[in-house]
Amino acid sequence: MNTLLINIFCSLLIFSAAYLWLLKPALPHIKPSTVLIPILLLHAMRHLGLMFLTTGVTSSAMPPQFAIPSAAGDFLSATLAFIAAFLVQRKSRFAVPMTWVFTVVGLADFAMAVVLSRLYNAADFMGGSYWIPSFWVPMLIVGHVVVIRVLRTMKREGLSFDSTPTKLARTSSH
Repeated sequence: MNTLLINIFCSLLIFSAAYLWLLKPALPHIKPSTVLIPILLLHAMRHLGLMFLTTGVTSSAMPPQFAIPSAAGDFLSATLAFIAAFLVQRKSRFAVPMTWVFTVVGLADFAMAVVLSRLYNAADFMGGSYWIPSFWVPMLIVGHVVVIRVLRTMKREGLSFDSTPTKLARTSSH
């Protein structure tokens, strides 16, 4: 039995339920910036993926073919998320494109990490970093889903980051 896969699945189920039951119904009543900034700041914590490079947290036998690209991808994703959050906060015209760049890079990083983890059996060497794929990754994947939904709604409805809840509420009735 692969305990890590069970933990990932259960965490993904719980975070998906939280999104579907709590956040999704509220989205039409919340300004896009109010939704995006906390999610982007959570993703900015992906710098913690650097612990894949830390012996003592992970096994000294952690395959560098997994650890180095995963840590670098997480750090890049964290940096892009923080820049996107800053731009959204400032309502910059670059905020939407940067948020899309972050989303594409962040999802590609997760996909790459899954493939490399399977190729090099990285789960066997996770040690104390086990909580990253079992907790953080499912939460952040759901976060990417929310970001994509908000960005697509903004484009489809011509909304700004500070669109009034009244305008957003009208879009939810369709």
